Amino acid sequence: MSLFAADTSQQRTPLTVLTGFLGSGKTTVLNVALRSPQFADTAVIVNEFGAIGLDHLLIEAVDGEMVVLKSGCICCSVRSDLESSLRELLARRDDGRIDFRRIVIETTGLADPAPIAQLALNNPLTAPFLAPARIVATIDAPCGEQHLQANWEARKQVLLADLVLLTQTDLAPGKAAALREAVAQLNPAAPQVVCTRGEVEPELLLAAGSARAAAASVAHAHDHVHGDIAALALECEAPLDWLRLQAWLAGLRAAKGDALLRVKGIVDLEGETQPVVIQGIHHVFHPPVRLAAWPPGPRRSRLVLIVQGLHTAALRESFHREVQDPTAEAPA
Repeated sequence: MSLFAADTSQQRTPLTVLTGFLGSGKTTVLNVALRSPQFADTAVIVNEFGAIGLDHLLIEAVDGEMVVLKSGCICCSVRSDLESSLRELLARRDDGRIDFRRIVIETTGLADPAPIAQLALNNPLTAPFLAPARIVATIDAPCGEQHLQANWEARKQVLLADLVLLTQTDLAPGKAAALREAVAQLNPAAPQVVCTRGEVEPELLLAAGSARAAAASVAHAHDHVHGDIAALALECEAPLDWLRLQAWLAGLRAAKGDALLRVKGIVDLEGETQPVVIQGIHHVFHPPVRLAAWPPGPRRSRLVLIVQGLHTAALRESFHREVQDPTAEAPA
């Protein structure tokens, strides 16, 4: 019997976190997306209605701060804390008062998306009902590179992103190439998509943050260093011992969890015929899940770690010694 559950994220409610620094255009992206029929059956959580100009889209008040949009979306604002808003949305769907198939959360410009993603990773009141979050970050060409240099919040948003939308490139075409490079240095695993006037394929925003999506995002990642932030790609052709890998990750979380910005990977384990996907942010890791089949390409383990202030050479050496090396003594 396998130690790992099958990927059930498609059976849970997909969650997208739309984040981005002040002025990066995420509100424009959201407003354009809300006009798309693909956004029907979506619950949207924003900080406050006044900040995003939805008045022309509102057609019916459900009650209090919850409304129905012309697109069919349910939209609400955060009244106290995000966990309460998510629980209320899920409860209202369960008792038939509203209906939706997915959730999109728009963060403030200074938000750290990690705690939001963790609600879908390990919060006992919300995680059982939500697929692992897909984080989409906007960054604007005129000021994005400057924001990345000056603001930790902007860097954190890009670091954690599964997809980066490059906005306002038409306003500063000469800065687009440098912005692409700056984003790639921070998060080489995240695809970058140009988004002009807020227009982007809705499917890119609404794709579930499933285990398969996480596995695909590490396919072409490689080592990068940007200041004290580094992306480390670890690969292994031979199957790995799960107990060794689990012990190594547990030790890393316990000792360096605050510096462990994100971990994503697909691993080939001894005794398992199917790939196992690992995802984590800081100290919090989603339970490993087993995919139905290996994605195209060579069958091998591949982990991407985005870390801050850690020596990547030491991490690579410890991974080889404690996980890869079959002659080393197994961890207790």
